[in-house]
Amino acid sequence: MAILIVGLAIFLGVHSVRIFADDWRTRQISKVGGNAWKGLYSLVSIAGFVLIVWGFGQARQQPVPLYAPAVWLRHLNALLTLAAFILFAAAYVPRNRLKAAIGHPMLAGVKVWAFGHLLATGMLHDLVLFGTFLIWAVADFVVSRRRDRRLGVTYPVETTSGDLLTLAAGIGAWAVFAFWIHARWIGAAPFG
Repeated sequence: MAILIVGLAIFLGVHSVRIFADDWRTRQISKVGGNAWKGLYSLVSIAGFVLIVWGFGQARQQPVPLYAPAVWLRHLNALLTLAAFILFAAAYVPRNRLKAAIGHPMLAGVKVWAFGHLLATGMLHDLVLFGTFLIWAVADFVVSRRRDRRLGVTYPVETTSGDLLTLAAGIGAWAVFAFWIHARWIGAAPFG
């Protein structure tokens, strides 16, 4: 469990710099340059992610049950994860209604994904992983929305083609992940 916690601290720590030290971040970018900052940010993020994966795998070897979720919560999680994938797609597809309305659909997607997995799983390592991501995403979303309002940030006008592409990309990615990749990479088949 310790490796999982260290990985989460590193990964979410680097992703929280803008929440807690935005001025420091801006000074560092001007000092080292944008590309160097992105490179360092990426290396630290990858290191944290590797530790999360490794630590989660180790923690799963010695499960500590906290609660037994009802079977129907797995189905609800599948729907919530579908919504999360659509929100993830909305972060990257230009000119869609979700991005225009939410501003930060990736963070909203992380919140939905983490919440759904907390409902459907009941082990301590699940609570640590998904609970930490949920808390971080809520905090980052609130700070990002406040910053947008303070700076007067607006998002491009949405288009029907942007909405349709967002839905198609999100649903397609969810289907591939849910029916093929999740069982192979995570070791748990969402649908049996």
